[in-house]
Amino acid sequence: MLCPERRGCVVSASARGGGDEPRSAQRDTQTAGQPQRDGARSCSGLFLSPQRGWVLCHGHIFSPFLRQPKKDPRGRPFLLPGAFHSGLQICIQFPGDDCRSPPSLWTPLGPTSESLDSSPQLSSLTPNLVKAQRCSQAEMLMVFPCSEFQDILQTLFNKFDKWSFCGEDQEQELQAEPLGLAWFALLRCPGWGEDGDTVVGGQNPRWVSSECLKKGQPLFSCASPFASFCSEIFMNSLSKGIVSNLAGERNAMILTDARCLPGTEGGGVYIRSRDRYYLAGLIVAPLCWKASEWVGLTLVCSATCVFESMGRILNGFEFFSSPPLIVPGSHGLTRLLGSVALLESDRIWGSGVIISSRLIITCRHVLDRAPSIRVKILMDSNSWLALKGKVVFASKENSPYDLAVVELEEDLTFIELPTIASDFKKGEDVYVIGYGVFGRTCGPSVTAGILSAVITMEDQAVMLQTTCAVHAGSSGGPVFRTSSGELLGIVSSNARSNKGGFTYPHLNFSFPITVLGPLLSAYRSTRDAMVFEGLNKGSEHLRTLWKLQGSTSTPWKSKL
Repeated sequence: MLCPERRGCVVSASARGGGDEPRSAQRDTQTAGQPQRDGARSCSGLFLSPQRGWVLCHGHIFSPFLRQPKKDPRGRPFLLPGAFHSGLQICIQFPGDDCRSPPSLWTPLGPTSESLDSSPQLSSLTPNLVKAQRCSQAEMLMVFPCSEFQDILQTLFNKFDKWSFCGEDQEQELQAEPLGLAWFALLRCPGWGEDGDTVVGGQNPRWVSSECLKKGQPLFSCASPFASFCSEIFMNSLSKGIVSNLAGERNAMILTDARCLPGTEGGGVYIRSRDRYYLAGLIVAPLCWKASEWVGLTLVCSATCVFESMGRILNGFEFFSSPPLIVPGSHGLTRLLGSVALLESDRIWGSGVIISSRLIITCRHVLDRAPSIRVKILMDSNSWLALKGKVVFASKENSPYDLAVVELEEDLTFIELPTIASDFKKGEDVYVIGYGVFGRTCGPSVTAGILSAVITMEDQAVMLQTTCAVHAGSSGGPVFRTSSGELLGIVSSNARSNKGGFTYPHLNFSFPITVLGPLLSAYRSTRDAMVFEGLNKGSEHLRTLWKLQGSTSTPWKSKL
């Protein structure tokens, strides 16, 4: 498959004229010196079948242009063009270097040359900007839901967790729209492929079976953030991440830590193998909030499930000539996932890491002062091992270290235990694994990043900082060295804004495992929990450090 930049595009929808005015047309009012947008909406898309001129994108941009439905469209199997405003206009923008067509087809999009010339910063770029973009009118074939994705949405995102998903207009909540998260649109550009001279994007895309995806696999997104603002700059931007979690029938839902921004909805997410890119899914929501916590991960719908939904509507029509790629999983990460436990007390839950056949390390606040705790270990995608654990040590409230040790009632002889690290390398690649985001429903999530800082006192590491996305429920989870799988630390917290109250998932703090290493060895020999009391005797400087309060910031509340 060609590099994904050659397959991505921007889809814009607007409506002009006609008696059945779209419901959102009045949202965008004309201001001095600006053209009337008539409720125009944009998102990313991809060329699905270049020979037929087919383009696939997310369906939410067409929601404002629905005619007033007699019933909620979410109960229908699909929608045809007659369900939308008669004056609906759809435009496809895409890079021009890989296109062959008569010159009369192309027109520059975005700012006009006059408006660019009036800007000293952009005037020198005008020739390149105009040449780089092409556009064409498109027609709607249908808008349809992905049933598998819809099912897992209803299972995971319940109202009690207060999830919200926003698009390019952050005031617009996608889930509340008639064409919400699970809807997609199939478009056609007349005069392309078999009916004309234009060929865009090369061959049909190859894709990866979503059932074969594994947590931790590298992913690349290719989409156009803020495309309605200036597609010349943002067209088909790349981002890299990993598969953080999977859920639903045939892994219909993919969660990734690839950094995506508003406007990327409908863009492609790809697996790379042997210098080829294979489509894995379509971006559904780049921005997610759980309660008031910014999740910092991207929600993706499996391409396999989208294609099968299309096939059911089109009577099983097959438009891909090659079988999907089967990608082998990573045995190393599978082993690490098996060493992470879900810990539950009466009211809360969190994560822990198994460091011996009977011992689990976690955070004190995960235990909620309970003397015992329920421990669950995910054996495979469908079964859990449930055990009871006794709290043998929990640091005091005024201790600099928020740590606890749980002893199981029986040995775990089948768990491959992680190796304890003895050093830390600033800038090295790391994983964080924990039961954040989806919590107890889909097993632990994995996020990737780097060890961004190692804070020391008296030549000893006392705090680690990573760029991995960390969320509520990840507390007590492990930080692993990507290259070797060594255990580096235990996640304690992420940063929170004092003013806004929101969290920063990609700025988080962990306890170095070297703080615990000698104490764990002593406990195994003596079985005396008093060996951990030294964790309560840290210096005042260390206590202040873990409260993130320096001497000049004493009046401020802690950011942890």
